[in-house]
Amino acid sequence: MKTYYLSVLITLASFITLHAQQKHPNVIVIYADDLGYGDVSCYGAKRIKTPHIDQLAKQGIKFTNAHATSATCTPSRFSILTGVYAWRKKGTGIAPGNAALLIDTAQLTMAKIFKQTGYTTAAIGKWHLGLGGKGGPDWNGDIKPGPQELGFDKTYIIPATLDRVPCVIVADHRVENLDPKDPITVDYYKKTGEWPAGKENPELLTMKSSNGHDNTLINGIGRIGYMTGGKAAIWDDYTLTEKLTAKAESFITANKAKPFFLYFASPNIHVPRTPNKMFAGKSGMGPRGDVILEFDWSVGRLMKTLDSLGIANNTMIVLSSDNGPVIDDGYQDEAAALIGTHKPAGPLRGGKYSAFDGGTRVPFIVSWPSVVKSGKSDALISQVDLVSSFASLLNQKTGTIQAYDSFDMINQLLGKSSTNRPYLIEDADGLGIIVANWKYIAPNNAAAYDYSTKTELGNTKEPQLYNLSSDLEESKNLASQYPDKVKELSKKLQQVKDEHGYHL
Repeated sequence: MKTYYLSVLITLASFITLHAQQKHPNVIVIYADDLGYGDVSCYGAKRIKTPHIDQLAKQGIKFTNAHATSATCTPSRFSILTGVYAWRKKGTGIAPGNAALLIDTAQLTMAKIFKQTGYTTAAIGKWHLGLGGKGGPDWNGDIKPGPQELGFDKTYIIPATLDRVPCVIVADHRVENLDPKDPITVDYYKKTGEWPAGKENPELLTMKSSNGHDNTLINGIGRIGYMTGGKAAIWDDYTLTEKLTAKAESFITANKAKPFFLYFASPNIHVPRTPNKMFAGKSGMGPRGDVILEFDWSVGRLMKTLDSLGIANNTMIVLSSDNGPVIDDGYQDEAAALIGTHKPAGPLRGGKYSAFDGGTRVPFIVSWPSVVKSGKSDALISQVDLVSSFASLLNQKTGTIQAYDSFDMINQLLGKSSTNRPYLIEDADGLGIIVANWKYIAPNNAAAYDYSTKTELGNTKEPQLYNLSSDLEESKNLASQYPDKVKELSKKLQQVKDEHGYHL
């Protein structure tokens, strides 16, 4: 009899534990950099194969109408972590490498939602949201405030982008491997120290610039900005993805027995593209294709780690990208010459920096094997929705003064609904709005074409209106045919802007 009751108790305890796990899954947000809608094979790429991302999509939901909030990186990262459109806050454009922290420490963040629910949290990879207080970071001391003041328990980050100084890793509040006798100096206006610069010493370059990347040479590559010192702390471009992936694996392993949240922001496939020797030359499309393979490998490593620890079924993975693709973004790496028939934005017009959908419509995959059934969703959804959706998943409240641009789309993320969010704002040089299948781009005086990146920016002095259900390529401006629809969407856009203010 005692054995029977013991068996019942064990079964009941197991059921309660399983139920608790299903309510509180581990969560990993994998955030790529400049990965286009058409850059992975499960979204239609033919010249390149991404088997691990494809497997993630096969076991989960592939969203076809999901968007980053901006066509550039810093604002998208601000929005995905806060649930607030970056264009509402002044100074949230593409940040220099020595910018102060852009998110107020009192702001609700995705990490705080998980942390206050008992999760262990970590940010690993690209940050690019500034560090330190007013005046920027002290690279030779404690670098705070930063991600840890925004809800992340552990951080292992590159401060900005691969092409911006300082080219060092910040582990929690300190630069990793920094020699106190070799202090770091960073300046974005004038040269500092004696380290050579690309424009002065082109003979030292291992990768030539095509536009602007001609300041301090780090590992033979010209960067944006000037740096000197911290020689022992400089990262190795060719093994950086491997190092960041290993750090993510270690975090997962260390926290396998309790709920964790990992924000893994890969620096791939941003320039300079420096694939590990495992992938160099393997894509047939030059370094850009090679680093797509490298990113897919990194995703596979995380999936394999989860499987090996027996926690894959109760881990929710969201994979996406911070903005659309760009081919030549400052370096001569043969990306354009070797692209062939590959279409990085797939069927979409534009790319990174563009108001057209190629700027913000990106791969977006949700996997949670024990809960989410495999399939495809055409629901209109934005990355800004993740804050409220995760809060809903964990029975947390965001309040009316926090995350006010974020809609609760948890049912869409779990495959229980295909309802569109009421509207979606796209941010490039100006703003556009999508309601159902209609898209309106507000007129502005910005450039229509970026000759350095060869990108259609989608800016005109006249209003633009597109019916995305019949014209996904945004080739037919219907503004003159549907003036009432233009008026309706223009009014809605203005209403959204006025609700909480805006700075453009």
